[in-house]
Amino acid sequence: MDIEANLQRYLDGGIQPDERYASFDYCFNYFQSFRESGRISELASPEFMQSSCLQLGFYLASWGMLRGSAELLQKSARYLTPTIKVIAQTDKSVWEIDAHIYTDANVRLLMKLAAAIESALPAASQTLQTKIMLGVFGCVPAFDTNFKKGCKAANITQTFGPNALKQIGFFYADNAALLDSYRVRTIDFVAGESTARIYTRAKAIDMAFFSEGERASV
Repeated sequence: MDIEANLQRYLDGGIQPDERYASFDYCFNYFQSFRESGRISELASPEFMQSSCLQLGFYLASWGMLRGSAELLQKSARYLTPTIKVIAQTDKSVWEIDAHIYTDANVRLLMKLAAAIESALPAASQTLQTKIMLGVFGCVPAFDTNFKKGCKAANITQTFGPNALKQIGFFYADNAALLDSYRVRTIDFVAGESTARIYTRAKAIDMAFFSEGERASV
């Protein structure tokens, strides 16, 4: 796998404010702003619940989770209320987890979070679970079809779980300098310009593997 070529392909021309990929930035910025201001629990408050559901819902729609036979296609944004409650109750330590610290303890926390999301969204696929975890926390890559193809190219387990996360952690350690150089700044919704917030390590890996899978599908 040519990691740098994949990242350059993904970011070719930069993330544009009105294009699909920017939906990640807006979702991530929204949820992270509550974490950074110490107001995680307020995400599920009556004041912010609707905004939280809409932010998450549009990101998921933009990233392919409301198409075809997807259950979410038949639901309103309010259906995400239990998921927002899970997010709002997630311990702040989980919000700090990234690919450089996929320790046994942290991997257990991530799997517990995935299970909680699955309980909030009955029959949620691993793709949906991990897309939520990426868009909100930035803690794991999204295990969709293209990402899994990238995993195959990197000889990494394609099923989301402890083994895959540990292998991804090793992959990051082996390629840290390169991946860190592509941790670009997110885009602000209002101004359409770069913020001070940067992509997580897991997001950089997601981009590299997704681009590899996309290339392989052509």
